[in-house]
Amino acid sequence: MTKDPRAMRRARLLVVADRIDAVIRHIGEWTAWLSLAMVLVTFAVVLLRYAFDIGSISLQESVTYMHAVLFMLGIAYTLGRNGHVRVDILYERLSRRARARVDLVGTLLLLIPVCVLIIWLGWAYVAESWRVQESSREAGGIPAVYLLKTLILIMPILLLAQGLSNALRNWLFLSGMEEALPTSQGDVGHA
Repeated sequence: MTKDPRAMRRARLLVVADRIDAVIRHIGEWTAWLSLAMVLVTFAVVLLRYAFDIGSISLQESVTYMHAVLFMLGIAYTLGRNGHVRVDILYERLSRRARARVDLVGTLLLLIPVCVLIIWLGWAYVAESWRVQESSREAGGIPAVYLLKTLILIMPILLLAQGLSNALRNWLFLSGMEEALPTSQGDVGHA
């Protein structure tokens, strides 16, 4: 018995989407721990400052760095979980197929071009930061500002990856593969 080659291609595309989702989910779950680290470091900064009269610029800056990493790496995870805020009164009333069309068109016409634009505009900015090995302007600050600025390029790359996964899932769903899209909001993957 031979299998339909189109069905096999679709199944492979779904595996690609699942793998992208798994990587993004892993990054998002790891990144979520930064919330706890931010609270603990902020507590330590306040304790050191007011209880022991000790200040640390690098410790204070580390909270800013963690905050940036949390949001810049967590944004693709949130997109994959359908967790971004929608200001749309019609979307929820649409059928599942109509929502898949809206999501597919939105990904292709909005998400992908914006991510490409961020990469294009941010490339020289980040490259210059790396070239000069930019560090904190504060004495005693964190010396690796160029690493932080690299998130300007990593964030849209992760968003593009998640957007590709979402576009694949919506396209597969619209072409008849029901299991490509999760049944409830926030679920990712078909496994």
